[in-house]
Amino acid sequence: MRVLISGGAGYIGSTVASACLDAGIAPVILDSLVTGRREFAEGRVFYEGDISDGSLIDKIFAEYPDIEAVIHCAALIVVPDSVADPVGYYRANVAKSLEFTDHLLRNGCSRMIFSSSASIYRAGDDHTVDEKSPLDPQSPYARTKAVCEAMFADIAAGRPIDILSLRYFNPIGADPRMRTGLQLRRPSHALGKMIESYEDGVPFQITGAGYPTRDGTGIRDYVHVWDLAAAHVAALRRFDELDTDVINLGTGAGTTVRELVDAFNRVVDRPIEVTEAPARPGDVAGAYTRSDRARRLLGWQAHYSVEDGIRHSLEWAALRESRLG
Repeated sequence: MRVLISGGAGYIGSTVASACLDAGIAPVILDSLVTGRREFAEGRVFYEGDISDGSLIDKIFAEYPDIEAVIHCAALIVVPDSVADPVGYYRANVAKSLEFTDHLLRNGCSRMIFSSSASIYRAGDDHTVDEKSPLDPQSPYARTKAVCEAMFADIAAGRPIDILSLRYFNPIGADPRMRTGLQLRRPSHALGKMIESYEDGVPFQITGAGYPTRDGTGIRDYVHVWDLAAAHVAALRRFDELDTDVINLGTGAGTTVRELVDAFNRVVDRPIEVTEAPARPGDVAGAYTRSDRARRLLGWQAHYSVEDGIRHSLEWAALRESRLG
């Protein structure tokens, strides 16, 4: 099997590509390198360019007519940035995804896996969600994902393409073989900030401590990026058997920011200190999945723990400069 991965030189896309290679699936990488890294595409079929470039998509399918599916990971993903630049986010995530899908249809592509987000949900009072939970995205970034899902549903209803949305919770960790990891030296999510605090010897700042959670801090479902990648392989294998267009990918367990700090301090040799600050624009209390749909339909469940994700993130952070410069 051969698969086209848009955004395949980014954090998640490159890890998915590695999992595909390990499973005997040949990835073709398409990435504009706006946030992706050329190093993550080394040794792989790679096209540099934009998903909205129709002539490039035509060229890819002409040169690899055996592409059987597309995994669409290309997107901008930073919530505060989306609040500051909603036009840019809607252009990159929605308008270009529409163009991309049109190009795929023209080239006879009939299967797409879309990298969606659990941030589109409205969580219940217990902060859990399943695939039938109401949608209530709270940031421009999250709304771009919800808009894309609705757009894809309309397209799939009238055109010869099936689209599966995998709603990610909160990826952490790195490829256990250290082929890829977070490309950003200073990532904006909680674990990235903890690693920054650890490296710099400064306190970690909890942004938002007044949420209605068990300790007042945001709660998330931290899923190892390699587990996410394995789910994509399972989805490719079982795509034609699926009777749904949405599957949550999470561990089924919620971890608050304070609990993540505790887990971090159990892993490292020198614990980090904590201070508190107001929530960032677009931040929400969070949620975790209570669904077993991924297990039932994909035969998938998360195998790595939060501590595993922290260890692999630290290992990658120590290697990052030598790998990426």
